Amino acid sequence: MDARAVIAHLRRGEEPSPEELTWFAEGLADGGVSDAQGGAFAMGVCLRGLSEAGRVALTLAMRDSGHVLDWDLPGPVVDKHSTGGVGDCVSLVLAPMLADCGVYVPMISGRGLGHTGGTLDKLEAIPGYGVSPDEDRLRQIVADVGCAIVSASADIAPADKRLYAIRDISGTVESLDLITASILSKKLAAGLHSLVLDVKCGSGAFMKTREEARALARALVGTANAAGCPTSALITDMDQPLVPSLGNALEVDLCMEVLTGARSGPLRDLSITLGAELLKTAGIDGGAAKLETALASGAAAERFGRMVYELGGPMDFVQDWRRFLPEAPVIREIAAKEAGTVARIDGEALGLAVVDLGGGRRVESDVINPAVGLTEVVRLGTRVEKGQPLARVHAARESQADEAEAVVRAAILMGGAPAPRPLVLERVA
Repeated sequence: MDARAVIAHLRRGEEPSPEELTWFAEGLADGGVSDAQGGAFAMGVCLRGLSEAGRVALTLAMRDSGHVLDWDLPGPVVDKHSTGGVGDCVSLVLAPMLADCGVYVPMISGRGLGHTGGTLDKLEAIPGYGVSPDEDRLRQIVADVGCAIVSASADIAPADKRLYAIRDISGTVESLDLITASILSKKLAAGLHSLVLDVKCGSGAFMKTREEARALARALVGTANAAGCPTSALITDMDQPLVPSLGNALEVDLCMEVLTGARSGPLRDLSITLGAELLKTAGIDGGAAKLETALASGAAAERFGRMVYELGGPMDFVQDWRRFLPEAPVIREIAAKEAGTVARIDGEALGLAVVDLGGGRRVESDVINPAVGLTEVVRLGTRVEKGQPLARVHAARESQADEAEAVVRAAILMGGAPAPRPLVLERVA
Protein backbone atom coordinates (compact mmCIF):
# COMPACT_ATOMS: atom_id res chain seq x y z
CA MET A 1 0.00 0.00 0.00
CA ASP A 2 1.07 3.57 -0.67
CA ALA A 3 -0.62 6.83 0.38
CA ARG A 4 0.15 8.39 -3.01
CA ALA A 5 -1.71 5.60 -4.79
CA VAL A 6 -4.80 6.08 -2.60
CA ILE A 7 -4.73 9.83 -3.26
CA ALA A 8 -4.25 9.20 -7.00
CA HIS A 9 -7.41 7.05 -7.04
CA LEU A 10 -9.37 9.95 -5.60
CA ARG A 11 -7.80 12.46 -8.00
CA ARG A 12 -8.95 10.35 -10.94
CA GLY A 13 -12.46 10.00 -9.51
CA GLU A 14 -11.91 6.37 -8.54
CA GLU A 15 -12.90 5.05 -5.13
CA PRO A 16 -10.18 3.45 -3.00
CA SER A 17 -10.86 -0.14 -2.01
CA PRO A 18 -11.90 -1.01 1.57
CA GLU A 19 -8.41 -2.45 2.09
CA GLU A 20 -6.80 0.81 0.98
CA LEU A 21 -9.07 2.86 3.23
CA THR A 22 -8.23 0.59 6.16
CA TRP A 23 -4.52 0.97 5.45
CA PHE A 24 -4.85 4.74 5.16
CA ALA A 25 -6.75 5.00 8.48
CA GLU A 26 -4.09 2.93 10.20
CA GLY A 27 -1.45 5.25 8.73
CA LEU A 28 -3.28 8.28 10.13
CA ALA A 29 -3.39 6.61 13.55
CA ASP A 30 0.25 5.49 13.72
CA GLY A 31 1.91 8.32 11.79
CA GLY A 32 2.61 6.32 8.64
CA VAL A 33 0.64 8.91 6.66
CA SER A 34 1.90 12.51 6.70
CA ASP A 35 -0.23 15.60 7.36
CA ALA A 36 0.22 16.62 3.71
CA GLN A 37 -1.03 13.23 2.54
CA GLY A 38 -3.93 13.40 5.01
CA GLY A 39 -4.86 16.84 3.67
CA ALA A 40 -4.71 15.65 0.05
CA PHE A 41 -6.89 12.66 0.97
CA ALA A 42 -9.45 14.89 2.71
CA MET A 43 -9.57 17.26 -0.24
CA GLY A 44 -9.97 14.35 -2.65
CA VAL A 45 -12.91 13.00 -0.67
CA CYS A 46 -14.38 16.49 -0.36
CA LEU A 47 -14.23 17.11 -4.13
CA ARG A 48 -14.93 13.62 -5.49
CA GLY A 49 -17.10 12.10 -2.77
CA LEU A 50 -17.55 8.46 -1.78
CA SER A 51 -20.26 5.94 -2.51
CA GLU A 52 -22.29 4.62 0.40
CA ALA A 53 -20.11 1.50 0.43
CA GLY A 54 -16.99 3.68 0.50
CA ARG A 55 -18.42 5.78 3.32
CA VAL A 56 -19.13 2.64 5.34
CA ALA A 57 -15.65 1.29 4.66
CA LEU A 58 -14.00 4.55 5.75
CA THR A 59 -16.15 4.72 8.91
CA LEU A 60 -15.28 1.16 9.92
CA ALA A 61 -11.61 1.71 9.12
CA MET A 62 -11.50 4.77 11.36
CA ARG A 63 -13.42 2.95 14.10
CA ASP A 64 -11.01 0.03 13.96
CA SER A 65 -7.93 2.28 14.01
CA GLY A 66 -8.11 2.11 17.81
CA HIS A 67 -9.82 0.30 20.67
CA VAL A 68 -13.46 -0.78 20.27
CA LEU A 69 -15.37 -1.27 23.51
CA ASP A 70 -17.31 -4.46 24.16
CA TRP A 71 -19.91 -4.69 26.91
CA ASP A 72 -21.28 -7.49 29.07
CA LEU A 73 -24.36 -5.87 30.60
CA PRO A 74 -27.93 -7.08 31.23
CA GLY A 75 -29.46 -4.49 28.88
CA PRO A 76 -28.80 -2.76 25.54
CA VAL A 77 -25.98 -0.22 25.23
CA VAL A 78 -27.30 2.89 23.51
CA ASP A 79 -26.41 6.51 22.80
CA LYS A 80 -27.59 9.73 21.18
CA HIS A 81 -25.60 12.14 19.03
CA SER A 82 -26.48 15.71 18.12
CA THR A 83 -24.95 17.60 15.22
CA GLY A 84 -24.81 20.65 17.45
CA GLY A 85 -26.88 23.75 18.05
CA VAL A 86 -27.22 26.76 20.32
CA GLY A 87 -28.62 25.91 23.75
CA ASP A 88 -28.57 22.18 22.98
CA CYS A 89 -28.09 20.52 26.37
CA VAL A 90 -30.26 17.45 25.72
CA SER A 91 -27.50 14.99 26.65
CA LEU A 92 -27.49 16.07 30.29
CA VAL A 93 -31.21 15.37 30.62
CA LEU A 94 -31.51 12.37 28.33
CA ALA A 95 -28.66 10.15 29.57
CA PRO A 96 -29.98 9.74 33.14
CA MET A 97 -33.56 9.35 31.89
CA LEU A 98 -32.50 6.50 29.62
CA ALA A 99 -30.47 4.89 32.40
CA ASP A 100 -33.67 4.51 34.41
CA CYS A 101 -35.37 2.66 31.52
CA GLY A 102 -33.20 -0.46 31.49
CA VAL A 103 -30.54 0.62 28.99
CA TYR A 104 -26.90 1.64 29.48
CA VAL A 105 -25.47 4.88 28.14
CA PRO A 106 -21.68 5.31 27.74
CA MET A 107 -22.06 8.75 26.15
CA ILE A 108 -18.80 9.82 24.52
CA SER A 109 -19.20 13.55 24.00
CA GLY A 110 -17.24 16.50 22.69
CA ARG A 111 -16.33 20.10 23.40
CA GLY A 112 -17.69 23.26 21.88
CA LEU A 113 -17.21 23.71 18.15
CA GLY A 114 -17.66 27.05 16.44
CA HIS A 115 -20.78 28.76 17.76
CA THR A 116 -22.17 25.65 19.46
CA GLY A 117 -21.50 24.72 23.08
CA GLY A 118 -19.90 21.43 24.09
CA THR A 119 -21.41 18.87 26.45
CA LEU A 120 -18.07 18.30 28.19
CA ASP A 121 -17.58 22.05 28.74
CA LYS A 122 -21.01 22.24 30.34
CA LEU A 123 -20.32 19.37 32.70
CA GLU A 124 -16.96 20.81 33.67
CA ALA A 125 -18.86 23.81 35.08
CA ILE A 126 -19.65 21.39 37.93
CA PRO A 127 -16.73 21.53 40.39
CA GLY A 128 -14.63 18.35 40.31
CA TYR A 129 -16.44 16.66 37.41
CA GLY A 130 -13.82 14.65 35.50
CA VAL A 131 -14.55 13.81 31.88
CA SER A 132 -11.61 11.41 31.38
CA PRO A 133 -11.95 8.30 33.54
CA ASP A 134 -9.90 5.25 32.55
CA GLU A 135 -11.73 2.39 30.88
CA ASP A 136 -12.11 0.29 34.02
CA ARG A 137 -13.66 3.22 35.87
CA LEU A 138 -15.96 3.99 32.93
CA ARG A 139 -17.17 0.41 32.85
CA GLN A 140 -17.87 0.43 36.58
CA ILE A 141 -19.84 3.69 36.45
CA VAL A 142 -21.91 2.60 33.46
CA ALA A 143 -22.69 -0.73 35.14
CA ASP A 144 -23.57 0.84 38.51
CA VAL A 145 -25.27 4.12 37.52
CA GLY A 146 -26.43 3.28 34.00
CA CYS A 147 -24.83 6.30 32.33
CA ALA A 148 -21.57 8.22 32.10
CA ILE A 149 -20.97 11.30 29.96
CA VAL A 150 -17.25 11.42 29.19
CA SER A 151 -14.66 12.29 26.56
CA ALA A 152 -13.17 9.84 24.09
CA SER A 153 -9.96 8.27 25.32
CA ALA A 154 -6.80 8.59 23.25
CA ASP A 155 -7.21 5.10 21.83
CA ILE A 156 -10.81 5.60 20.62
CA ALA A 157 -10.77 6.20 16.84
CA PRO A 158 -7.29 7.84 16.75
CA ALA A 159 -7.48 8.09 12.96
CA ASP A 160 -10.43 10.45 13.36
CA LYS A 161 -8.58 12.66 15.85
CA ARG A 162 -5.74 13.10 13.37
CA LEU A 163 -7.93 13.56 10.30
CA TYR A 164 -10.24 16.00 12.09
CA ALA A 165 -7.31 18.26 12.97
CA ILE A 166 -6.12 18.08 9.35
CA ARG A 167 -9.61 18.90 8.04
CA ASP A 168 -9.83 21.90 10.34
CA ILE A 169 -6.82 23.55 8.70
CA SER A 170 -7.36 22.32 5.12
CA GLY A 171 -10.85 23.66 4.42
CA THR A 172 -12.48 20.24 4.26
CA VAL A 173 -14.64 20.21 7.41
CA GLU A 174 -17.87 20.43 5.38
CA SER A 175 -17.45 17.14 3.49
CA LEU A 176 -20.58 15.02 4.07
CA ASP A 177 -18.57 11.80 3.81
CA LEU A 178 -15.91 12.95 6.28
CA ILE A 179 -18.48 14.34 8.73
CA THR A 180 -20.30 11.00 8.67
CA ALA A 181 -17.15 8.93 9.18
CA SER A 182 -15.96 11.25 11.95
CA ILE A 183 -19.18 11.14 13.96
CA LEU A 184 -19.87 7.45 13.55
CA SER A 185 -16.34 6.11 13.99
CA LYS A 186 -16.33 7.40 17.59
CA LYS A 187 -19.88 6.32 18.33
CA LEU A 188 -19.41 2.82 16.91
CA ALA A 189 -16.15 2.46 18.84
CA ALA A 190 -18.24 2.76 22.02
CA GLY A 191 -19.75 -0.66 21.28
CA LEU A 192 -23.34 0.52 20.83
CA HIS A 193 -26.37 -1.69 20.19
CA SER A 194 -28.46 1.23 18.91
CA LEU A 195 -28.15 4.96 18.27
CA VAL A 196 -30.43 7.96 17.72
CA LEU A 197 -29.24 11.06 15.89
CA ASP A 198 -30.49 14.60 16.45
CA VAL A 199 -29.72 16.49 13.24
CA LYS A 200 -30.23 20.19 13.83
CA CYS A 201 -31.54 22.54 11.16
CA GLY A 202 -31.79 26.33 11.20
CA SER A 203 -30.02 29.56 12.11
CA GLY A 204 -28.36 28.13 15.23
CA ALA A 205 -27.19 24.90 13.57
CA PHE A 206 -24.35 24.02 11.22
CA MET A 207 -26.92 22.81 8.67
CA LYS A 208 -28.95 25.92 7.85
CA THR A 209 -31.46 24.37 5.47
CA ARG A 210 -33.72 21.36 5.75
CA GLU A 211 -32.24 19.91 2.57
CA GLU A 212 -28.71 19.99 4.04
CA ALA A 213 -29.94 18.43 7.28
CA ARG A 214 -31.81 15.70 5.41
CA ALA A 215 -28.75 14.81 3.33
CA LEU A 216 -26.61 14.50 6.46
CA ALA A 217 -29.27 12.51 8.32
CA ARG A 218 -29.61 10.05 5.44
CA ALA A 219 -25.84 9.64 5.17
CA LEU A 220 -25.50 9.02 8.92
CA VAL A 221 -28.46 6.64 9.19
CA GLY A 222 -27.53 4.66 6.10
CA THR A 223 -23.89 4.33 7.12
CA ALA A 224 -24.61 3.40 10.74
CA ASN A 225 -27.14 0.73 9.80
CA ALA A 226 -24.86 -0.70 7.12
CA ALA A 227 -22.11 -0.84 9.77
CA GLY A 228 -24.37 -2.95 11.99
CA CYS A 229 -25.73 -0.40 14.47
CA PRO A 230 -29.54 0.08 14.28
CA THR A 231 -29.95 3.84 13.95
CA SER A 232 -32.61 6.44 13.21
CA ALA A 233 -32.52 10.24 13.09
CA LEU A 234 -34.79 13.15 13.88
CA ILE A 235 -34.31 16.44 12.06
CA THR A 236 -35.10 19.08 14.68
CA ASP A 237 -35.64 22.83 14.61
CA MET A 238 -32.78 25.16 15.50
CA ASP A 239 -34.16 28.45 14.14
CA GLN A 240 -33.99 29.61 17.74
CA PRO A 241 -32.00 28.36 20.75
CA LEU A 242 -33.45 25.17 22.21
CA VAL A 243 -33.42 26.70 25.69
CA PRO A 244 -33.41 30.36 26.85
CA SER A 245 -30.08 29.96 28.68
CA LEU A 246 -26.81 29.89 26.72
CA GLY A 247 -23.52 29.21 28.50
CA ASN A 248 -22.05 26.32 30.41
CA ALA A 249 -23.12 26.76 34.05
CA LEU A 250 -26.32 28.49 32.94
CA GLU A 251 -27.35 25.51 30.82
CA VAL A 252 -26.52 23.07 33.63
CA ASP A 253 -28.79 25.11 35.91
CA LEU A 254 -31.63 24.87 33.41
CA CYS A 255 -31.10 21.12 32.93
CA MET A 256 -31.36 20.63 36.67
CA GLU A 257 -34.69 22.45 36.64
CA VAL A 258 -35.95 19.98 34.02
CA LEU A 259 -34.58 16.94 35.86
CA THR A 260 -36.13 18.04 39.15
CA GLY A 261 -39.53 18.81 37.62
CA ALA A 262 -39.32 22.59 37.99
CA ARG A 263 -39.42 23.35 34.25
CA SER A 264 -41.19 22.08 31.15
CA GLY A 265 -40.73 23.21 27.56
CA PRO A 266 -38.75 22.28 24.44
CA LEU A 267 -35.77 20.70 26.23
CA ARG A 268 -38.00 18.32 28.18
CA ASP A 269 -40.15 17.57 25.14
CA LEU A 270 -37.24 16.88 22.80
CA SER A 271 -35.43 14.72 25.38
CA ILE A 272 -38.51 12.51 25.72
CA THR A 273 -39.04 12.34 21.95
CA LEU A 274 -35.42 11.38 21.23
CA GLY A 275 -35.40 8.93 24.14
CA ALA A 276 -38.57 7.21 22.97
CA GLU A 277 -37.14 6.92 19.45
CA LEU A 278 -33.96 5.36 20.81
CA LEU A 279 -35.76 2.92 23.11
CA LYS A 280 -37.95 1.84 20.19
CA THR A 281 -34.86 1.19 18.09
CA ALA A 282 -33.45 -0.83 21.00
CA GLY A 283 -36.62 -2.96 21.10
CA ILE A 284 -38.19 -1.41 24.22
CA ASP A 285 -41.88 -0.47 24.01
CA GLY A 286 -43.65 2.31 25.88
CA GLY A 287 -40.57 4.48 25.90
CA ALA A 288 -42.26 7.87 26.31
CA ALA A 289 -44.22 6.72 29.39
CA LYS A 290 -41.09 5.19 30.93
CA LEU A 291 -39.14 8.41 30.37
CA GLU A 292 -41.94 10.53 31.83
CA THR A 293 -41.92 8.31 34.92
CA ALA A 294 -38.14 8.64 35.25
CA LEU A 295 -38.55 12.41 35.43
CA ALA A 296 -41.68 12.56 37.58
CA SER A 297 -40.36 10.10 40.16
CA GLY A 298 -37.04 11.91 40.57
CA ALA A 299 -35.16 8.78 39.45
CA ALA A 300 -33.49 10.56 36.52
CA ALA A 301 -32.26 13.38 38.77
CA GLU A 302 -30.98 10.83 41.28
CA ARG A 303 -29.00 9.02 38.56
CA PHE A 304 -27.57 12.30 37.33
CA GLY A 305 -26.41 13.07 40.85
CA ARG A 306 -24.80 9.65 41.19
CA MET A 307 -23.02 10.10 37.86
CA VAL A 308 -21.70 13.52 38.95
CA TYR A 309 -20.41 12.08 42.23
CA GLU A 310 -18.81 9.02 40.62
CA LEU A 311 -16.96 11.29 38.19
CA GLY A 312 -15.59 13.50 40.95
CA GLY A 313 -18.32 16.08 41.52
CA PRO A 314 -20.14 17.02 44.75
CA MET A 315 -22.13 14.29 46.49
CA ASP A 316 -25.14 16.58 47.09
CA PHE A 317 -25.12 18.40 43.75
CA VAL A 318 -28.75 17.61 42.90
CA GLN A 319 -30.01 18.78 46.30
CA ASP A 320 -28.47 22.27 46.02
CA TRP A 321 -26.90 22.66 42.60
CA ARG A 322 -26.88 26.46 42.50
CA ARG A 323 -24.55 26.50 45.50
CA PHE A 324 -21.90 24.81 43.36
CA LEU A 325 -22.32 26.54 39.99
CA PRO A 326 -20.23 29.69 39.38
CA GLU A 327 -21.91 33.07 38.87
CA ALA A 328 -20.71 35.95 36.70
CA PRO A 329 -20.00 39.27 38.46
CA VAL A 330 -21.81 41.37 35.83
CA ILE A 331 -25.46 40.56 35.09
CA ARG A 332 -27.28 43.01 32.84
CA GLU A 333 -30.81 43.08 31.45
CA ILE A 334 -31.12 43.99 27.77
CA ALA A 335 -34.37 45.93 27.52
CA ALA A 336 -36.24 46.30 24.23
CA LYS A 337 -35.98 49.80 22.78
CA GLU A 338 -39.34 49.49 21.07
CA ALA A 339 -42.39 47.26 21.10
CA GLY A 340 -42.72 44.46 18.59
CA THR A 341 -43.02 40.75 17.87
CA VAL A 342 -39.89 38.61 17.69
CA ALA A 343 -39.77 37.56 14.02
CA ARG A 344 -36.27 36.12 13.67
CA ILE A 345 -33.37 35.09 15.90
CA ASP A 346 -29.83 34.68 14.59
CA GLY A 347 -28.85 31.69 16.72
CA GLU A 348 -25.31 31.54 15.37
CA ALA A 349 -24.71 35.17 16.38
CA LEU A 350 -25.97 34.47 19.90
CA GLY A 351 -23.70 31.42 20.13
CA LEU A 352 -20.70 33.46 19.04
CA ALA A 353 -21.63 36.14 21.58
CA VAL A 354 -21.28 33.51 24.31
CA VAL A 355 -17.90 32.48 22.86
CA ASP A 356 -16.74 36.11 22.92
CA LEU A 357 -17.88 36.44 26.54
CA GLY A 358 -15.43 33.62 27.33
CA GLY A 359 -17.95 30.77 27.30
CA GLY A 360 -16.30 29.03 24.34
CA ARG A 361 -13.01 28.85 22.44
CA ARG A 362 -11.79 30.82 19.46
CA VAL A 363 -8.55 28.79 19.50
CA GLU A 364 -7.83 25.48 21.20
CA SER A 365 -5.73 27.06 23.96
CA ASP A 366 -8.49 29.40 25.17
CA VAL A 367 -9.61 28.87 28.79
CA ILE A 368 -13.38 28.78 29.25
CA ASN A 369 -15.20 30.88 31.84
CA PRO A 370 -18.10 28.59 32.84
CA ALA A 371 -20.15 31.38 34.44
CA VAL A 372 -20.75 33.64 31.44
CA GLY A 373 -23.52 33.57 28.86
CA LEU A 374 -27.07 34.66 28.22
CA THR A 375 -30.33 33.87 30.01
CA GLU A 376 -34.02 34.57 29.45
CA VAL A 377 -33.56 34.88 25.69
CA VAL A 378 -36.97 35.64 24.18
CA ARG A 379 -38.69 33.10 21.95
CA LEU A 380 -39.87 33.50 18.37
CA GLY A 381 -43.36 34.97 18.16
CA THR A 382 -43.16 36.65 21.58
CA ARG A 383 -44.79 40.06 21.83
CA VAL A 384 -42.33 42.39 23.59
CA GLU A 385 -43.25 45.83 24.92
CA LYS A 386 -40.76 48.69 25.13
CA GLY A 387 -38.58 48.21 28.21
CA GLN A 388 -39.25 44.49 28.56
CA PRO A 389 -36.16 42.21 28.52
CA LEU A 390 -34.90 40.57 25.35
CA ALA A 391 -32.28 38.65 27.34
CA ARG A 392 -29.86 38.95 30.26
CA VAL A 393 -26.09 39.04 29.80
CA HIS A 394 -23.81 37.31 32.32
CA ALA A 395 -20.29 38.67 31.85
CA ALA A 396 -16.92 38.89 33.57
CA ARG A 397 -16.50 42.61 32.75
CA GLU A 398 -18.70 45.56 31.85
CA SER A 399 -16.93 45.98 28.50
CA GLN A 400 -17.77 42.38 27.55
CA ALA A 401 -21.38 42.95 28.55
CA ASP A 402 -21.47 46.03 26.28
CA GLU A 403 -20.24 44.00 23.30
CA ALA A 404 -22.64 41.13 23.99
CA GLU A 405 -25.57 43.53 24.33
CA ALA A 406 -24.88 44.97 20.88
CA VAL A 407 -24.76 41.48 19.35
CA VAL A 408 -27.99 40.38 21.05
CA ARG A 409 -29.85 43.47 19.85
CA ALA A 410 -28.71 42.84 16.27
CA ALA A 411 -29.53 39.12 16.48
CA ILE A 412 -33.15 39.50 17.64
CA LEU A 413 -35.25 41.04 14.86
CA MET A 414 -38.77 42.38 15.22
CA GLY A 415 -41.49 42.10 12.61
CA GLY A 416 -44.51 39.99 11.80
CA ALA A 417 -45.16 36.82 13.76
CA PRO A 418 -43.29 33.90 12.13
CA ALA A 419 -45.17 30.82 10.98
CA PRO A 420 -45.22 28.13 13.70
CA ARG A 421 -42.54 25.50 13.20
CA PRO A 422 -42.64 22.12 14.94
CA LEU A 423 -39.74 21.05 17.13
CA VAL A 424 -39.32 17.78 15.19
CA LEU A 425 -39.35 18.47 11.45
CA GLU A 426 -38.74 15.00 10.03
CA ARG A 427 -37.80 11.43 10.89
CA VAL A 428 -35.17 9.54 8.87
CA ALA A 429 -34.89 5.79 9.34
